[in-house]
Amino acid sequence: MTFHHRTGFSAIALFGAVALLFSACAPKEEAKPPPEALTLTPLSFADLAGWRSDPVAQAVPALARSCARFKTQPKDRAVGPGGVAGTIGDWQAPCAQLADLPPGDDAAARAFFEANFTPYAAGNNGTREGLFTGYYESELEGSRKPDPAYPVPLYRRPADLVMVDLGDFSDRWKGERTAGRVVDGKLKPYEDRAAIVAGALKGKGLELVWVKDPIGAFFLQIQGSGRIRLANEGDGGGEMRVGYAGQNGHKYVAIGKELIERGALKREEVSLQTIRDWLLAHPDQAAAVMNVNPSYVFFQPLSGDGPNGAQGVALTPGRSLAVDSKFMPYGVPVWLDAEDPLDAGQRLQRLLVAQDTGGAIRGPVRGDVFWGHGPEAEQRAGVMKSRGSYALLLPKSVKVAAGG
Repeated sequence: MTFHHRTGFSAIALFGAVALLFSACAPKEEAKPPPEALTLTPLSFADLAGWRSDPVAQAVPALARSCARFKTQPKDRAVGPGGVAGTIGDWQAPCAQLADLPPGDDAAARAFFEANFTPYAAGNNGTREGLFTGYYESELEGSRKPDPAYPVPLYRRPADLVMVDLGDFSDRWKGERTAGRVVDGKLKPYEDRAAIVAGALKGKGLELVWVKDPIGAFFLQIQGSGRIRLANEGDGGGEMRVGYAGQNGHKYVAIGKELIERGALKREEVSLQTIRDWLLAHPDQAAAVMNVNPSYVFFQPLSGDGPNGAQGVALTPGRSLAVDSKFMPYGVPVWLDAEDPLDAGQRLQRLLVAQDTGGAIRGPVRGDVFWGHGPEAEQRAGVMKSRGSYALLLPKSVKVAAGG
């Protein structure tokens, strides 16, 4: 008995010594970063660099559109994930006052925001800096009818495409979406870009319009909306506007990253313009590179003002911002302070309204500025990859917990 006790004790001691030796020599595992989370820190309007200089009245029409959307919703409905921007009831008084502002009066608009809102610095677990890019309304040449000069179809949303908001099933999936088709009672993935481009949907009557340029069609899908100049005599000329109607559920993959990994472009060179130039210069490789992104967007004809954002309101050039709806609320004024995409020596400091989202817009401090349409909008959007920060303007009745 005594022997066995001593043997047992010695074995335990030896095991402990060996474990101690390995724990001392083995490299420590790096601590995992905390999950992304929106944190809010109260500021004053004096803390907003450039606040006195921006013609803030230009943002009022954008906010008015969001207010009109709020008006159709129940008073107790939460605004944003977890009610980060309060409830619809918190927005009723500011929205009612907004209607009385004189159009184009910057002083009156500035006084309105200062009287009704409190700015909060947005952070990702307290880190304020993030990435801000731009998007625009593309312009392509096309035809309503098939034509050898216009070989690339833009498709309507297929009837069997099921789009799922995963946040409807669990709060932990808020802001996450997927799509597919139901097969034998189960949701299965939809065809990816390569399959659709190869003709998986051909002959199903889904063609909305045909365009001339496959590379232009690719970038149209990234932007989500555009204008098609109808050149065929049978179309009667004119213009057709198209906007986002659905997506095939496959995750968006940036082909700029693919070109960097291939050594085709340097990281600092990547922009919409340089990617397009490379695709045009390498027609034998262009299709394969574009198919690295399996995401495919379906379109619908648009009428009325501007393309619609994810909030369901028309976007305002230079004043609408796409955000990650997993963290950020729609309809909220946002003060942006970022590098100017056209002048590294200047700051882009302006008031925008969060009204849209996008497949590449991920994280609490991440934004995509809508620049409108035309050559200048394309130039700004194409080169914009600015570091910066933003602040949310919330009604004074909204109570934000300490620490965000």
